[in-house]
Amino acid sequence: MKLARFINVAQKFLWAFFLVALPATSFPFLPAELGGKTQVRPLSIYPLLILIILVTLPQLLKKTLPITFLPLFAFVVAVLISSVFSLTLDIQAFKGVTAAARILRSLITLGIGVAIYLTTVLVHRSWEDLKSSLKWLYIGFMLVLFWGTLQSVYVVHFVDGYFNILNKIQSLISTQDLYQTRISGFTYEPKWFGEQITFLLMPWLVASIINKRSVFHWRYRWITIELILLVWSAIILVFTFSRSGLFVLLLLTFVSVLLSRSIRKPRTVTSQSRHRRRWLRVLEAVLVTLALTAVVLFAGSRNAYFSRLWRYWSDEKARNKTYLEYIAFGQRFVYAETALRIFGGYPVFGVGLGNYAFFFDQKLPDRSYQNSPEIIRQVTPTERGNQLITPKNLYARLLAETGMVGTLTFSTFVMAILGCTLYLFFAPLPEGKFWGTAGLLGITVFVTVVFSTDSFAVPNLWVVFGLITAASRFAVPVAETNLAAITGEALSTSKG
Repeated sequence: MKLARFINVAQKFLWAFFLVALPATSFPFLPAELGGKTQVRPLSIYPLLILIILVTLPQLLKKTLPITFLPLFAFVVAVLISSVFSLTLDIQAFKGVTAAARILRSLITLGIGVAIYLTTVLVHRSWEDLKSSLKWLYIGFMLVLFWGTLQSVYVVHFVDGYFNILNKIQSLISTQDLYQTRISGFTYEPKWFGEQITFLLMPWLVASIINKRSVFHWRYRWITIELILLVWSAIILVFTFSRSGLFVLLLLTFVSVLLSRSIRKPRTVTSQSRHRRRWLRVLEAVLVTLALTAVVLFAGSRNAYFSRLWRYWSDEKARNKTYLEYIAFGQRFVYAETALRIFGGYPVFGVGLGNYAFFFDQKLPDRSYQNSPEIIRQVTPTERGNQLITPKNLYARLLAETGMVGTLTFSTFVMAILGCTLYLFFAPLPEGKFWGTAGLLGITVFVTVVFSTDSFAVPNLWVVFGLITAASRFAVPVAETNLAAITGEALSTSKG
């Protein structure tokens, strides 16, 4: 009895530690076997490993699992088949890295992601557990937002001594130094921090405001902790000067206004008034988004990196470059085009998880890259060792490395998550409406960020999908299946 109580307390502590540690994704003190040689080094791996032993493995075959696990399991199988198939392609080593080593590392990162998703689902047993998770998630972001606030000081007014002190502290949290003109939180670069805020934090905050719900008891009239965090995180997001992060912020604003108006609409309306309200809702969303856009552009004008979006036509240095080359975005299309060319050569199973870099040189479109030094570096062996190129686009990577089979199975998994979200949104439960709203916002962000990120090791995707799935388990108890029962039925069928 005492042992069970101890395990329960340890589980709660480790899960709280996991959530608080989520913002630190480039932790310098991580063994090579756990990804210590890569840019993505989540601090949350430490509590996750123990949680896998205490929670995930014991419940994996004993408890009922969400049906969303089936397409995810199919995706993992497709990846394994693709990886085994790639070993027959006689891939030559590049930058001292072999295909087998690359595949192993990629499978480990995928395994970490799947473990995060399963643990996030299985660790929750009630609505109260989900509320508790949001509290710890918010506490973790309070810490990183405070650290981001300290960083924003030298962005507004740079002081060399102050910057050096913060940079020394940052070296204990991240493998990357701070940027003098942008803030990066606990992450490797400002772009990661921007996506972290918009994907992992804002959907829950916005859903709380829309549904007038809070996981904290404190409230002063209409002011809640979530509202304070939302305003705080939006301000900090501006100082990242992350183009993708700020674009997602504008998109979230537009979608949030639409959802807010649809949730609060009157119960009885005529068809004419409904049509009028729909257009007023869209107009209101457009106006709010335009107002926020003006604020973002005004703030961005103070940063040379961000203001390149509109300085192309006034900068004399841009004469020999295209617009996409000038804003340092053209190479992203080259990476995606190369991935599609690889997919064209290996359409069924792809070239194996992580093997995009080995085919990059031979599948690179035949054109001049004199204005793209980043691409030239990728095809030239350098002292950076095993830092190999990736498509920077999740679906481009899936097509190139797992083929049509892997891409379809992963897309089915995403559609299953969307199904859970829609059921929650239309469920006649206050909790379901909140989690459904957050889920719709989270999937909106996912659909956007997949075009700028491709790592399976970043926890954002798996935690958001895991929380949505966990919520759907309490709202849709029939939409579950027992893995042990399925396995046993399959075995008995095959014997028959």
